[in-house]
Amino acid sequence: MITVGSITDWVGLPVLDRDGSKIGSMEAVYYDTSTEEPVFITVKVGLISSSLVFVPLADAVVSPKDVRVAVDKKLVKDAPSIETDGHLESAMEPAVFEHYGLGYSQGASGERRLGRR
Repeated sequence: MITVGSITDWVGLPVLDRDGSKIGSMEAVYYDTSTEEPVFITVKVGLISSSLVFVPLADAVVSPKDVRVAVDKKLVKDAPSIETDGHLESAMEPAVFEHYGLGYSQGASGERRLGRR
């Protein structure tokens, strides 16, 4: 399991897809607010008009040189994104999960599912 504390040490490192193709560089960790487990990272993509795309951490491997995620770069390309100085709106959370075929549900009291670290 990847801990939030350890993966935040790798902010700025390259993020590679499952085949080793570079997606971009890691920017932040989003964790499940009910379990405190890291679930997504944001990856900075684009050179001129950069944005942050959401990428799931399930089955990711972190090394001293990069973060390798278990999804394909083409799938990430079409993932929900935010501006580099933006934040994830609560209404956008379901789309982030659904893009990768992951189930989504709000907390028991309707609270947000993702929090940034």
